[in-house]
Amino acid sequence: MTQTSDILIVGGGLNGPAMALALAQAGHSVTVIDSLGEKIRKNAAFDGRSYALALASVRLLRAIGIWDRVSENAQPMLEIKVTDGRAGEGPSPFFMHFDHAEIEEGPMGYMLEDRFLRRAFLEAMDETAGITHLSGETVIAQEVKHSGVSVTLASDKTLASRLLIGSDGRGSGTATRAGIRRTGWDYGQTALVCAIEHERPHHGIAHQFFMPPGPLAILPLPGNVSSIVWSETEETAAQFAALSDDDFMEVLRPRFGDFLGEIKLRGKRFTYPLGLTVANSFVADRVALIGDAAHGMHPIAGQGLNAGLRDIGALAQVLSEATQRGEDIGAPDVLARYQQWRRFDTATLALATDLTNKLFSNDNPLLRLGRDLGMGAINAMPTLRRKFIREAAGLTGDLPDLMRG
Repeated sequence: MTQTSDILIVGGGLNGPAMALALAQAGHSVTVIDSLGEKIRKNAAFDGRSYALALASVRLLRAIGIWDRVSENAQPMLEIKVTDGRAGEGPSPFFMHFDHAEIEEGPMGYMLEDRFLRRAFLEAMDETAGITHLSGETVIAQEVKHSGVSVTLASDKTLASRLLIGSDGRGSGTATRAGIRRTGWDYGQTALVCAIEHERPHHGIAHQFFMPPGPLAILPLPGNVSSIVWSETEETAAQFAALSDDDFMEVLRPRFGDFLGEIKLRGKRFTYPLGLTVANSFVADRVALIGDAAHGMHPIAGQGLNAGLRDIGALAQVLSEATQRGEDIGAPDVLARYQQWRRFDTATLALATDLTNKLFSNDNPLLRLGRDLGMGAINAMPTLRRKFIREAAGLTGDLPDLMRG
């Protein structure tokens, strides 16, 4: 039996539901195919995973009805401090300090736990007319015809639509089945992710401490809690991941420092291999890719989810405008507009994160001197510093309407 909707979305994590809500609000019927069960997502407990949402991303979440559901659990990021140094030696005297008070729009962004965002998306999809959410289903085949595209599920169901959107991660099956290849490489680094409780308040300040093996990000959550994203070489990260919680904290403390007083682990620890992967094309016949299915970057600037939400804003606007003009939303010229909008911006961001990681993740004395002097120079120039602040808030570039507030 074939079930039909305007648009099929493969992937029920974060980008998929956000895309569905944006499209449903524009009048499209949408089916979200989610490989995980709904109960697993809704019943998630605190596990330390969280996201840095730029101000522009918050605007999009507000526009699609999500932000009011999660705002009370979000922590504003009021300042960002970027330093360079070695574990146990403290930071370099040269640094960058970004303060939200230097821009008119408000906080540069917010920190929000994964569990709150996922639950809000599930609830919003359940309450939104025009969205069908199929949980616990996996796509095993897809076929493009002149007037549409169909997918076959592992449960033998067949679904048809005019457009298929892949939101199924870095190993996107949607992209593979569409013949889209990828370009990228591993960094030889692994991210150690967890949350910690600390004795002193963080005052909404996010810290990025660059060390030779990789950066340590300390990101504020509500209360005296911070999220940790700590990049190490693969070998060292594997050793640290295998430690007991107590021993893990012993190796974290000299890197973390004592500026927030005593610290202790809260929740689980996770590891994620780091690399760069970008789809060679964001579109194919009646197929569009968003989020990690289109691009996966180093978390050095916390832009992964923010870049995905920009994809969503851009694609939703392109499809809405095409519908208003009476165009076929799956036509090549329509999808080409989305690719043209997002491809250059994404490539630029991927290149910037790649170069930043390579520049800072080493102990070359000449590079260390150059980057320290560079950070000091940026920090001393208000106009340039303000530009970096607006970039961190996601307020630069060609913003989709959903991100303009």
